[in-house]
Amino acid sequence: MEASSKNGHVATAENSPIYDSGIEGLTIIAGPCGIETEEQVSAIFARMASEGIRYVRAGAYKPRTSPHDYQGPGEGGLEMASEIARDYGLQLVSEVVDPRDVEFAVQHVAMIQIGTRSMQNFALLKEAGRSGMPVLLKRGMSATVEEWIGAAEHALTAGAETVIFCERGIRTFETSTRNTLDLLGAMALKERTRLRVIADPSHAAGRRSLVAPGALAAIAAGLDGVIVEVHHDPASARSDAAQALPLDDFSVLMEKIRNIREALRI
Repeated sequence: MEASSKNGHVATAENSPIYDSGIEGLTIIAGPCGIETEEQVSAIFARMASEGIRYVRAGAYKPRTSPHDYQGPGEGGLEMASEIARDYGLQLVSEVVDPRDVEFAVQHVAMIQIGTRSMQNFALLKEAGRSGMPVLLKRGMSATVEEWIGAAEHALTAGAETVIFCERGIRTFETSTRNTLDLLGAMALKERTRLRVIADPSHAAGRRSLVAPGALAAIAAGLDGVIVEVHHDPASARSDAAQALPLDDFSVLMEKIRNIREALRI
């Protein structure tokens, strides 16, 4: 395992079983792309709890490509989703895009998500790190593995409890998928750290027919989990509807992941 003055925290930090979710040894995070209504969040979180999921995702601040698209409900939505998560015994993971929002977010989330567009927002990384909370760090859509590690160092040096790396696909010349899921890049990172490295097949795929294959490939390759977008009524989702898995499809995916984990033990 490589260690240097530039990536010492990433190279030497230890993994922790407290981030297991859904399946022993894996971090499975699932939930809606965006927080929409109390009924929506409750329906999805109830199903996640029944699947044994411990960490759920839900976005209150949505940095969309177009300013005319749904931007999320902000603080009120985050507070509401946090209360529902607690009702079901779940831990909320949510993205923060502005350093000024970290102080409010840490009152309501168990893990701060740094999105692909914010991977090199160093002020945000440091503020998230200073909170002392775990950070889910998505890879920048055009970032190298080395740059990804450097971003994690900023959060860890500032005091983050841990960093969970998330490969969410990078931008290439390929247009048949929304992004290109770089599993080998993620596995190359795993050779350099004991911290968890998971995949986001939803944003790589861009459509639900490819989400499960991407998730299963990530688990089979040896990554430490996945984060998946799910919705109780994908057709009505206000963001990323095309890639959101229906609840029943997510249950099928969980069973397949369990089968792969069992096969890998043979």
